[in-house]
This record gives sequence, structure tokens and C-alpha cells, in this order.
Amino acid sequence: MPDVVAAVIVDSLIEPRRVLASRRTRPAALKGRWEFPGGKVEPGESAETALIREVQEELDVTLMLGDELTPSGGGWPISDRLTLRIFWAEIFIGRPTLSESHDQIAWLSADELDSVDWLDADLAALPAVRAELAS
Repeated sequence: MPDVVAAVIVDSLIEPRRVLASRRTRPAALKGRWEFPGGKVEPGESAETALIREVQEELDVTLMLGDELTPSGGGWPISDRLTLRIFWAEIFIGRPTLSESHDQIAWLSADELDSVDWLDADLAALPAVRAELAS
């Protein structure tokens, strides 16, 4: 099953307090909904390499990746044929910038995670993200 990757970008991998959310501009079915940035893994590409590439393209930052956030069962289902793999990350180089794919970004605390309209697959991961931010 092909993978889609996403980064839970936190203000600090050591002591995370806030997470970056980005609002989609396309495709039309996803426009206006929020996500953890990322994208599809290309053939021959590792999930980690794809994630660093996708976030560089989308937000113009370079990430330092942390551990994978995995549910029991191995991945966060997007559809019958796509699985979302999520990694903790911190910005190593740059500052997030808006692009054609995202028109807003927000740094959210654990208490603010429910303030945006998340994509379904990302929404499923929120309890695990919230628990890490609150610990």
C-alpha cells in the first residue's frame, strides 16, 4: 500500500509545547482544511526522505526528524489504498513560508488543537499528538 507522509512539526523535539498546522488551498475537496504538512512518497524514496523533500517544497524549511508516531496496526488510514505515516519533526533551517499549497499556518498548543478543521487522517492522530504535548 502506498504511503503518504506527514510531519508533526513541534517547537522542540525535546520539550514539545506547540505544533505547526497548515491550511490547504487544493485540491478543491481539501481546500480550507488543516493538516500536518507532507505528501506522497515517490517510488524508490524512503518515507523520511520524502517527508523532508515535501516539507521543503511546501514550507521552505528543512526538518530534523524524530520518531515515527505509530498507532497500533502500523499506519493512519487515509483510504482503502493509502496509509499516512507521521513523524515528529523540528525545523532545523528556515522559517515556514506560505505557498501555493498552503495559505495559512498556525502554531497550536494542546488546548488549541481542536480550533481548526483537520483532515480526517490527521484528526485521528490528534489524541496521540495532544498526549505528547501535554506530557
